[in-house]
Amino acid sequence: MNAESPKAAEQMPSPSEADGLAVMPRLFQLSNAVSRGRLTERAIAAAGLTIERPAVGVLMTLRTADRPLRIGEIAERMQVVGPHVTRQVQELERRGLVDRVGDPSDRRSSLIKPTDQGAAAADRYAHSVIGWFTEATSAWSAQDRRDLGRLLGRLADDVTAHLNRLDDGAAGTTTSR
Repeated sequence: MNAESPKAAEQMPSPSEADGLAVMPRLFQLSNAVSRGRLTERAIAAAGLTIERPAVGVLMTLRTADRPLRIGEIAERMQVVGPHVTRQVQELERRGLVDRVGDPSDRRSSLIKPTDQGAAAADRYAHSVIGWFTEATSAWSAQDRRDLGRLLGRLADDVTAHLNRLDDGAAGTTTSR
């Protein structure tokens, strides 16, 4: 079968799929470098924290939020289930890194916010991670670093929005029993 046949044309990726296929190995490479290089664990240790990786995610989500959050909001931002966040919040609360505060709009609910100690811990962790990436890209031009930040932000926003649309579509197709 030659490359001009209709069957071969059906199997060839579109230009946008080809771009995606070209970047996939790099995404896996970066993910592996960060995961296997234990960046998170190294940053946790450098920050002097004795909490597990999931708890750091909750703490960082709270620290980067513009206000105290409900458990469900934390879970949504982290794209995990609520019970997972509840366990982590309980541990962070036990260690004095977060507090529960009353929700002024719903007295039955509470909001979670970092304590001063929790905010300082999150800042130390972020400083460690930022330092690592700053060192890794130190030979880059300022424009390349700005482009990376802009494009990563765009990718994260677009991927998140696309997944939310898929989730919304799936929710609309479920049937009640």
